Amino acid sequence: MRHDLVTLGIAFAAIVLFVIVAGSVVPTAMRSVQGDAVAPDVLLTNALLLNIALILLGWNRYKALTSKLETHRRSEAEARRLADFDDLTGCLNRRSFAARLEGILRNDSDKRGDALAAIAIDLDNFKQVNDLNGHAAGDLVLRTACDRIRQVLPEDATLARLGGDEFVCAVPYSLRSPERIEWLAARMIEQVSKPVIHDGISIDVTISIGLASSAHLSSDGRETPAQGLMHKADIAMYHAKKQGKNRFYWFEPPMENELRFRSELEAGIRRGIENGEFVPYYEQQVDLDSGELVGFEMLARWESPEMGLIGPEIFIPIAEEIGVIAELSEKLIARAFTDALRWDPRITLSVNISPVQMRDPWFAQKILKMLVEHRFPAHRLDIEITETCLHENIGMVRSMITSLRNQGVRVSLDDFGTGYSSLSQLRSLPFDQLKIDRSFISELKNGDQSAKLVDAIVSMSDGLKLPITAEGIENENVVNALRRWGQMKGQGYHYGRPEPAEKVLDRLAACGRLGQDPDARVLDITKATPKADLDKTADGGQRAV
Repeated sequence: MRHDLVTLGIAFAAIVLFVIVAGSVVPTAMRSVQGDAVAPDVLLTNALLLNIALILLGWNRYKALTSKLETHRRSEAEARRLADFDDLTGCLNRRSFAARLEGILRNDSDKRGDALAAIAIDLDNFKQVNDLNGHAAGDLVLRTACDRIRQVLPEDATLARLGGDEFVCAVPYSLRSPERIEWLAARMIEQVSKPVIHDGISIDVTISIGLASSAHLSSDGRETPAQGLMHKADIAMYHAKKQGKNRFYWFEPPMENELRFRSELEAGIRRGIENGEFVPYYEQQVDLDSGELVGFEMLARWESPEMGLIGPEIFIPIAEEIGVIAELSEKLIARAFTDALRWDPRITLSVNISPVQMRDPWFAQKILKMLVEHRFPAHRLDIEITETCLHENIGMVRSMITSLRNQGVRVSLDDFGTGYSSLSQLRSLPFDQLKIDRSFISELKNGDQSAKLVDAIVSMSDGLKLPITAEGIENENVVNALRRWGQMKGQGYHYGRPEPAEKVLDRLAACGRLGQDPDARVLDITKATPKADLDKTADGGQRAV
């Protein structure tokens, strides 16, 4: 700005000097042209020309500086816009929204009867949209969802994109009419759920919404009012996701306790994997005709120092969500191999596999490598997968099953009857056996309906030539009911609760079913593996392909 004024001052002085000099030179020059006087003074003429040059130079310089300043102002304005607004959707971003929310809460704090609702919005399963349709489709979905939310909001509302697929808005409302906020949330869910068309493909998206009111804010000193309000709306939104998604909930204090407990569980699971707190328990599998013990199914248990013994229904879903299920499962399988080597070699070991693990294209190779490392016979291992795995990537699942069976590992379809596997899938996938879900078996004692379902499953397995294991056997009546369908294996509390490794050894020792010293036996898996099916790995070992 200072340089701008100096240049303008020089140009103005040159103009003044030009007027003075021109007042003397121009009349003399005019009279000289008419022949009435001598030629004008050379010095004055040169001074006049120099003034003209200075004026032109100063003007051009002034225009250049003015243009540069304007460009700089536009750049600053764009920088401020980018700092305050989300470039994709045009909404406020996290930083600017938090500042604006603080201002709104501070300015409205003295108004009686009015409150501010924070509405946290998260798109459900948005990662799948990107994975299946590409990021261009994901960007279109975000922009469309934002536009639809904006159309529903009143003029005095503030909308922001916090990042990814998370949005939040602040809406003033009267405490006497909280249903207005609920109506807004319902309208958002309705509008956003309309299909989004990208390249001729219809993409369906739903949202989960959490609501929190400034009327119920309580300061604990750790958060500002704006942070506290957004945090509570987030908690309510996560609760909506947990309850099935595509819905909304108002924040309630128990939700925060539940989320805190969930956070503690996540930290405990990570810590427990590192400290070896997850241990295998074993449930007996019995031949129903002879009553002979033929195998054990490994079941995970968490021996937490703080919470005691915890079942898999608590920690398995969380381990899957936070991405540690593969590490947890592999450590349990390794311990189970060590335990099972001390059993009678005719006793098999069944292991449940999470659908998350089946997404790993190297899963089969990892299992085979563990078999070699622990010298565990492949024919004693039975991998159990659920019907859920069949709907994600049937080609990859088929390849994994084939790789495992080629090395002698048995593969079973677990919880059969609870999923959506088709007969064509059962025919095309090389399973070794079906396991009838416990929900059908436990109801055999209550009526004929479950008996008809079991009869249908057994008839189908006979047609496919697949042996059956019945889960959830609770008493002798169920055993007698199952025996009329022919030879099969069974397991359940009728034969005993799942036991830790030490009690299994005591049980086997009592009936003379302990094995030899595992260190005295050496398994060479390559002897049972066709040479053409082996591929050298980078570390010099061998892996099946």
